[in-house]
Amino acid sequence: MRHVIALDVGGTGMKAALVGAEGTAPSGGTPPSPSVLHEARRATGRERGPDAVVESILDFAADLRAYGERHLGEPAAAAGVAVPGIVDADQGVAAYSANLGWRDVPLRDLLSRRIGGAPVALGHDVRTGGLAEGRIGAGRGADRFLFVPLGTGIASAIGIGGRVEAGAHGFAGEIGHVVVRPGGLPCPCGQHGCLERYASAAAVSDAWVEASGDPEADAADCAKAVESGDPRARKVWQDAVDALADGLVTALTLLDPRTVIIGGGLAEAGDTLFTPLRAAVRRRVTFQQLPSVVPAALGDTAGCLGAGLLAWDLLDETADSPEVTP
Repeated sequence: MRHVIALDVGGTGMKAALVGAEGTAPSGGTPPSPSVLHEARRATGRERGPDAVVESILDFAADLRAYGERHLGEPAAAAGVAVPGIVDADQGVAAYSANLGWRDVPLRDLLSRRIGGAPVALGHDVRTGGLAEGRIGAGRGADRFLFVPLGTGIASAIGIGGRVEAGAHGFAGEIGHVVVRPGGLPCPCGQHGCLERYASAAAVSDAWVEASGDPEADAADCAKAVESGDPRARKVWQDAVDALADGLVTALTLLDPRTVIIGGGLAEAGDTLFTPLRAAVRRRVTFQQLPSVVPAALGDTAGCLGAGLLAWDLLDETADSPEVTP
C-alpha cells in the first residue's frame, strides 16, 4: 500500500505515523482526512545531546520504513518531518532549536539518505500543525485561517488557500512577539511587552503562581480557580485574555482570516477561555470582519498529520513537475 512517513519532533518526544493517501473527495467537497496506517512514539534522547537527537530521528525513520516494507508491502514513497525552532524549509535545514540544541542540521538530506533516497519535506512544527488543522481539522473548508497554539510560547500559522505561509525568511506567523503591552515585561527576543509574555500557558502559570502563592500552580490550576469563582484567578485570566485579544485583533486586521483556531494547552480550558476571548475580540473590532474563533480539533496529533500532508504534497508537486531532458 502506498504510504508516507510522518514525523513530529518535540522537545522530549517524537510522534510518528505511516500515512496513506487522502483518497478522492466528493465533487465540490473538501478532501477527506488521510488514513493513518501505523502509529508510534519514541523519546528524542535530548539528554544525550543534539547529535543524539538527530540520530534518534534518523533511526526512527529507518524503523518506520522497515515496518512499511514488512507490513504494507513497500517502503514509504516520501517522508514529512516537523521540527521546532527556526526552519529553512526550502533548503531542508533545521537552522536552530534552543530546546534540542542544534544548529544548521541538513535534516532533509540526512533523512532522505537514511530512508533509501525517498524525498523528504521539512516543516516548522507550528506551521505543520496549522496545515493539518486548516485542511482536515477545525479550519476545514476555510480559505483563510489563523492557527494559534498557546503553549510555552505563542506562534501562529497563516493559512491561505490550503497552504501555510512561511514568509520571505521563514518567520511568518510569529504573533507571540507582537508587542501588546509597550514597555512591559522583558522578552527573550529583546523586546518588552510581547504577547507570549502575557497570554501563553507559561505566562498564565507564572502569573498564577505569584497571585496564589503556590509554587506548584500552573495554568490548568488557574482555569479551575476561575471556574470556582476565585477573584485572583479571574484577574490573572482576564489579563491574559485581554492581551490575547489585542494580539489577535492586530493579526486579523492585517490578515483578515475567516477562522481563528486556538490550540495548545490553554485551549483545553474550553469555554472558560473561549467565552471571554470571543467577547474580548468582539469588543475590539471596529471596521474588521469578526472571524469565527474556534478550538483546535486535532490535539497533539496535528503536527504528525501535518507532516504526512507535507509528504503527500511533495509527491504531488513532484508528479506535476515537467520532466527535464538533459
